[in-house]
Amino acid sequence: MTYVKIGGLRVDSVLADFVDSELLARLPLTPDAFWTKAEALLKQFTPRNAALLARRQSLQEQIDAWHREHPGRPKQSEYLSFLSRIGYLNEPAEDFVIETSHVDQEISLQAGPQLVVPVKNARFALNAANARWGSLYDALYGTDAIDEADGAQRGGAYNPIRGAKVIAYARAVLDQACPLHSVSHAESDAYFIEQGGLRVRTSDGVTALRDPSQFRGYTGPAEAPHGILLCNNNLHLEIQIDPESEIGREDSAGIKDIVLEAAVTTIQDCEDSVAAVDAEDKVEVYRNCLGLITGELEETFQKGGVQVTRRLSANRSYQAPDGSRFELPGRSLLLFRNVGHLMRNPAILDKNGSEVYEGLLDAVITGAIGAVDILGKGPLQNSRAGSVYIVKPKMHGPEEVRFACDVFAAVEMMLGLELGRMKLGIMDEERRTTVSLKACIKEAKDRVVFINTGFLDRTGDEIHTAMEAGPMVPKADMKACAWIAAYEQHNVQTGLSCGFQGRSQIGKGMWAMPDLMAAMLEQKQAHPEAGANTAWVPSPTAAVLHALHYHRVDVHEVQAALKNQRAADRADILTVPLLSDPSSLTSEQIQRELDNNAQSILGYVVRWVDQGIGCSKVPDINNVGLMEDRATLRISSQHIANWLRHGMCTELQVKETLLRMAAVVDEQNRHDPLYEAMAQDPDQSISFQAACDLVFKGCEQPNGYTEPVLHRARLAKKAQNLKS
Repeated sequence: MTYVKIGGLRVDSVLADFVDSELLARLPLTPDAFWTKAEALLKQFTPRNAALLARRQSLQEQIDAWHREHPGRPKQSEYLSFLSRIGYLNEPAEDFVIETSHVDQEISLQAGPQLVVPVKNARFALNAANARWGSLYDALYGTDAIDEADGAQRGGAYNPIRGAKVIAYARAVLDQACPLHSVSHAESDAYFIEQGGLRVRTSDGVTALRDPSQFRGYTGPAEAPHGILLCNNNLHLEIQIDPESEIGREDSAGIKDIVLEAAVTTIQDCEDSVAAVDAEDKVEVYRNCLGLITGELEETFQKGGVQVTRRLSANRSYQAPDGSRFELPGRSLLLFRNVGHLMRNPAILDKNGSEVYEGLLDAVITGAIGAVDILGKGPLQNSRAGSVYIVKPKMHGPEEVRFACDVFAAVEMMLGLELGRMKLGIMDEERRTTVSLKACIKEAKDRVVFINTGFLDRTGDEIHTAMEAGPMVPKADMKACAWIAAYEQHNVQTGLSCGFQGRSQIGKGMWAMPDLMAAMLEQKQAHPEAGANTAWVPSPTAAVLHALHYHRVDVHEVQAALKNQRAADRADILTVPLLSDPSSLTSEQIQRELDNNAQSILGYVVRWVDQGIGCSKVPDINNVGLMEDRATLRISSQHIANWLRHGMCTELQVKETLLRMAAVVDEQNRHDPLYEAMAQDPDQSISFQAACDLVFKGCEQPNGYTEPVLHRARLAKKAQNLKS
């Protein structure tokens, strides 16, 4: 690393060059002014950041000591009294309604899928931004959403039997979302526009939409349109017509595809799904963020033997029923997920030679990137309402939310933005935030645009917080525990009671199995049915299919029905998921759990450390591909650490398991030319040793987070690569 001295800071030259030459070139702020203000901000907030982390540690030490004195399942009245006494629980906030302004309709009004994507991977980031619209035909044909029975196999050349199943399914979607009078869309012979209304010709004559207001526009000539734009539950669908196309020529109405408005919003992730440990990595992240905002990000790659260049999609233009022209956004509304309050990064050193807190760095740089959008310095526009959307993870309680808001206000002042333009997404994935969620929201009532639930990080924190209480239930049994149902209900009810309906997003967690779309279609409808107006998906294809759930469920109506219900009780949320009888598990069941967790840990860590890949589709022990990030790693490593701590397994057994599963992971990755095997020399494998540290030192990791171990290992691996 080469540092340049700027005021009292030493800034890695890679970061300094990016800020001065690329970022500030688009802002009315000189490098001298920027760095002077940035140094003042870091000086102002660093001591407070450190104090908040010390408070976290103090609370955890007191909870650990209490559980050691009260082993086993705690008596809830005593437990809640103790947590209140030490300040872990806050007094319930008085009723209020959030006051967030300048919010885009994708957040306030449209219910739909939300993609989460590692912004460090430019191709993935572009695909996600462009996933606002997606082909229903492709999503159905290429996944197990359509079964392969009766000759409908996937793969190879186009299969007309499978194609017929896709078309039938898609017509049923139209019938459900935008029904016609008395007949099915499957009976259509032609679509045309007459006197500003949509008409559909069938063998029995001409019909129309049951609800004519669902027709929003068209492309091409009125008598033979190329596209028909419909709308249901605030989500658009476009029927694309081309009788000369391969698909359209076989269709009675010439329909070649149905395109759905899908990923209405996308979280471009700078955190859990990326490996960014130094200035080189951070600049790669920031440069992609900037390119997404300016519209200049491109990625060229080989696909099917052809060179393809991916760019951001343009807006979509239509003719309204009254003949006027209008556009719809061609891209997903982007939110940037910053890192949490914990980690430091060597990209900048302060006057004492200490690394700066990475969360402060993210706030400054992504805030400045968002300012480029607000000031209209690029050819494309992200927020038409003039806001910067930042999702903040891993905050513990209202004091940490207040801190984030104060940092955002300081960044706004630094950049000359109107106060409140930097919006905050509060990730409800830490237990202390859950039990004080209303108070957390109140601290950000003029900025909050998002709350969510997330099983993985939330479970990791559940395990670590109550680490000393006793052995936890197997990981697969967690979702059946009392606390998780109460947590999910509490999040929605709290958001609604604070006025989120029509203003902000209430989100649900990720579908982690991108190859199992039939199961997703069956299960994930539960998210809008629970009152969530968004939920996470792992791919553009999954976004298209999950969009079907929002056509079936009017989330606005669900939220209206739920609004006056009480939130779940704190006592239920704080029911620790302990094994009622540890002896009830057989040795085979224990070993199976260890194998599953160890394989998950190793499969993810080896790519993170050796290749800098922060999000992977990792095959599990059953060879089912699971989307893994640091949240999944946290729960797996904390679970083994918990069982070790309470004698459910031995250190020798876990070491043997890790070594045996390393060989399994090596075999699963044998076709990757960049892969470095672990099992043949585990003592020299930085990745294998990092996995061991996550488990054997799991109890001492701050809040059970994996970043400290991963960052050290990745930096060591990068240094090793430089030497070789």
